Amino acid sequence: MAPGRRDTCESCGRDLRCCLNCSHHDASVAEQCRERRAELVQEKDRANYCEYFDFARREYRAQTRGTSAREEAARDTMRRLLGD
Repeated sequence: MAPGRRDTCESCGRDLRCCLNCSHHDASVAEQCRERRAELVQEKDRANYCEYFDFARREYRAQTRGTSAREEAARDTMRRLLGD
């Protein structure tokens, strides 16, 4: 069942019915939406009235707080530059 306009996440309080949670959302296309008939929505993370909204079904993966190899390499470079 798709979330309603005012439904929010129980954990973080963010809007559920927003572009970022829509199956048509695609950051690589114009206006970040694959649905050509949809009106432009400026705030992709906020609730809206898009009639083409289709809740994306995907598995939730929590963001990890660990450091990536790229981040660690940047830290090492900074340490060498600053003499630490």
